[in-house]
This record gives sequence, structure tokens and C-alpha cells, in this order.
Amino acid sequence: MAATMNQEIPKDLSGVVSAGDLRKLNDRSRTIFREIVESYLSTGEPVGSRNLARQLPMTLSPASIRNVMSDLEALGLIYAPHTSAGRLPTQTGLRLFVDGLLEVGDLAEDERRAIEQQIGMRREQALDQVLAEASEMISGLSHCAGVVLADKQVSRLKHVEFVPLEPGKALVVLVSESQDVENRVINLPPGLPPSSLVEAANYLNAHIRGLTLNEARARIEKELASAKAELDQLTQKVIEAGLATWSGALDGRQSLIVRGQANLLKDVDGLDNLERIRQLFDDLETKRDLVQLLGLAERGDGVHIFIGSENKLFSLSGSSLIVAPFENEQRKIVGVLGVIGPTRLNYARIIPMVDYTAKLIGRALT
Repeated sequence: MAATMNQEIPKDLSGVVSAGDLRKLNDRSRTIFREIVESYLSTGEPVGSRNLARQLPMTLSPASIRNVMSDLEALGLIYAPHTSAGRLPTQTGLRLFVDGLLEVGDLAEDERRAIEQQIGMRREQALDQVLAEASEMISGLSHCAGVVLADKQVSRLKHVEFVPLEPGKALVVLVSESQDVENRVINLPPGLPPSSLVEAANYLNAHIRGLTLNEARARIEKELASAKAELDQLTQKVIEAGLATWSGALDGRQSLIVRGQANLLKDVDGLDNLERIRQLFDDLETKRDLVQLLGLAERGDGVHIFIGSENKLFSLSGSSLIVAPFENEQRKIVGVLGVIGPTRLNYARIIPMVDYTAKLIGRALT
């Protein structure tokens, strides 16, 4: 489905109805409501009672349909974008449709194979490259913007080296098992002999190989605190400086990858819609509030769906987000993958696509 922003979904109407209330609707009301939402997801246009009378699987007069539509509008599930127009789902209505009426399908076999070929056979590549290709791939399949936000600390450490620079400074080189390299400059304690840099590197390499940064830091700090390490004080200061540098510069850093932003511009009409998309681009560029996604994903397993203003990042742009977490071999959530698109996404198709891709990335990490 091509992304479009033809209509703006109103913000949530203060919880006017709940999923339980939706289930209490009679079959006629539920069928009409489903048809209005599915028509919106397919065309982005309001649908009127006459068109509904032709589309419904039951025989109802336009007058009877208008009565039901009036009841649905009173519940806050649909609204008229302007006088004498058809009806569109509100954000509340769209959320309740996704939660209670949406029938999620299976991935098509060709889509499944495409995802497996892109993700499943890439273990020899650096993690950032795998994630970038995953974001590009899911953008292409969904016709939306693909987004991946990953903890930089998913890789395990392989090697540390201290390279002397000018007096009083050294370069810390940190290499991961996935061949990612981080370089940081640290200040050296006065009077440090060159041998202390070698001794510090040898000590760390004997203790950190195969550990994540957090695990390595915890182990070394424990060793130093318990005085088990037979190191002189200057060498200990080098190690502590290196740990502090990695902690401040690397710990908690997220790698954000966004691909396919141009998909969000397809069929955008009107300056207001264009301004909303521009606002979203600005937010993505500055990574504003995107780190919330990791916290949101940690609330539970599986796919999470945020529609419009349900997520702070999309409150202005009127976009939706479908995202799923992926884990490392310790079953710790280390990143999320998903798509950003208009509120009229093909949810039934994209939800299993996001879920399957995130699971494959988790397998690649383990």
C-alpha cells in the first residue's frame, strides 16, 4: 500500500470507549465500523452511507446505515472531516480496530524468503551493516520508513590497546568481535612510564575477551576494588581512566538507522501535511525522543503499535509506528526494529513482517 497523508486522524478522545465497549456493539454496528476503517486504510478517503450500502455483506438502506454511523460517531469511533462528507475513523476508533477487529495475516512466502536471505545469512558482517540492511529491506517491503535503534553494546569485546600520543594523553582503541572499532583519547597520570600502557592493555585483554562492555567494566571494577589485581597504582589509574572513558562515551549510546524516509512523502497533499512530515524528519534527524523506543519495547514481548499522538514523537506528524524488540543471547533487549508510516498503514501485513524480521535479527545476534 502506498503511504499517504490525505486525512489527519484526530487525537484520542480521552478514552471515550474501550475494547470492551467495542465488543458490546451489535453485529450490524461492528460490520459497518469495520467497513469504514478498512475503506480508510485502503483509500484514505471518507466513505458515505450510499457507498457503504453497496459494499456491506448485508442489505441495509442508506438511512439505516446513517443511524448506525451516528451512534458510532457519538462513541467517538468515527467522525466527519467536513459537513456532508462521509466518515473516517478517529484515532480512538483506529486503535480499537487494531486491538479488537484486525485480522493479522501470515507473511507471503516470497516476503519471508526475502527477509531470511537478507538477515539470516549475514552473520559474518559487522552488526551495523546487518542493521542498516535490515532497515533498508523492511522499508522496501512495507513502502514506509524503516527504523532500527540498537544499543551499541550488543557486540562482545575482542581487544584493547593503548597508543601513546602527546605527553599526558593516550588513544584507547576498543575492538569488538564484530570488528567494530571505537577510539577515545584519555588523560594519563603524571609520571606514567610507557611500560604501564603495555601492562594495562595486557591485563585488560586477559580479562575482557568475549565480554560485553558492561560485563567487562563490572568485572574489572570488582577486581580493582578487591585489590586482586597485582598492578601498580599508575597502571590502575590508566585502566580506570579507560573504563571511565568507555562508560561516558559508549555506555547507553544508541545506533539509529532510518531508511526510506522518501516513502513518507508519497501522495502528501497540502501544506499542513507536508509540514507535519517535515517535523517528523527533523525529529528523526536529531534522534529526538527516539531513545524512548527501547524503553517502550521493554514493556513486553512482541510487536508494539503506536498510532498518532500515542507516541510523543509522532504527536505533530500524525504518523504511526509498528516496532518489535530484538534480544541478545542473554535474552536482554538490545534494540528495536520497525516502520514509520501514515496512520493508514496495512497493519495486517506489516505487523507480522516487523515481528519476523526482529526475531531473525535476534537469532543472528546469538
